[in-house]
Amino acid sequence: MANPASTPDGRPTMYTTSWCGFCRRLKAQLAREGIYLREVDIERDPEAAEFVMRVNGGNQTVPTLLFPDGTVMTNPPAKKVKQHLESLAASGK
Repeated sequence: MANPASTPDGRPTMYTTSWCGFCRRLKAQLAREGIYLREVDIERDPEAAEFVMRVNGGNQTVPTLLFPDGTVMTNPPAKKVKQHLESLAASGK
């Protein structure tokens, strides 16, 4: 994964697992706000699992969100995600 922050459409990437209730809840909350994510299941993508462990002190903690500017949030509230995306839009990133 050379540059995990780059997505063709600029959406954040959410690293998740199929069984993660926190992931499902955050995804639903963001969808209600009109925020859609690129999802990557770390159990199906070893490079994604390595990235998640690297940014979470060796732990496979999900949801982990990667934003187009390269910032990362682990298990954030939807409000914080929305605020960060708004700040990125305002700064033109």
